[in-house]
Amino acid sequence: MVKAIMNGCNGAMGRVITDIVSKDEAIEIIAGVDMNTEKRASYPVFGTLEECPKADVVIDFSSAKATDGVLRYCEKTKTPVVLCTTGLSDAQLSAVKELGASVAVLRSANMSVGINLLFKVLKQIAPVLADAGFDIEILEKHHNQKVDAPSGTALALADAINESMDNCYHYKFDRSTERVKRDKKEIGIQSVRGGTIVGEHDIIFAGQDEVITLQHTAYSKAIFAKGAVEGAKFLAGKPAGMYDMSDVIG
Repeated sequence: MVKAIMNGCNGAMGRVITDIVSKDEAIEIIAGVDMNTEKRASYPVFGTLEECPKADVVIDFSSAKATDGVLRYCEKTKTPVVLCTTGLSDAQLSAVKELGASVAVLRSANMSVGINLLFKVLKQIAPVLADAGFDIEILEKHHNQKVDAPSGTALALADAINESMDNCYHYKFDRSTERVKRDKKEIGIQSVRGGTIVGEHDIIFAGQDEVITLQHTAYSKAIFAKGAVEGAKFLAGKPAGMYDMSDVIG
């Protein structure tokens, strides 16, 4: 059985993951970490990772400001880590890649199976539509408590498109600061925040007299939590390196 530490265990996603793991005989959470050390499940909760017993993998669903500590802990203890936290800085992303040289790291901007299949589809169709003159726009919507914008998933979708076309596009996040026509080599990325929207991403290919839209809608945080649990089971025991959900789903 895989033994896991749940970092951010008392947060919304931590509680969902805890519930999923409690029904999975292949994995067990042996300790949790949270600023709020209230015990809400069968495992003990600590204020820091350093207080936890040794585990096979860390599942991190906390906040970007806690990521540096997670990386230091995993480097020191050589513990594989599933990084689900979004909104990381460029410096933090570089540190994650450095960690991957000595520790197994699984990081995906979005842990759902559907989104990761969408990444693959976009890499196939984006070059065809771009060559046909289609403009590319991404619209993402999330709940009013989400602090980072655009979402990590929106950026990952844009990256998947851009990588399929030799990274010849640039990203446009705001059209209100200048009055110019749209650049054909830009991917527009816009954000909406409101209510309790779990997550919605529209990828719009707008051509001459026709529009193709690919949409993914998350109705529950459970889809991300399930992906994180599957990722943790996959990562435990793996050699050092960078992994993502495409490795998990095959």
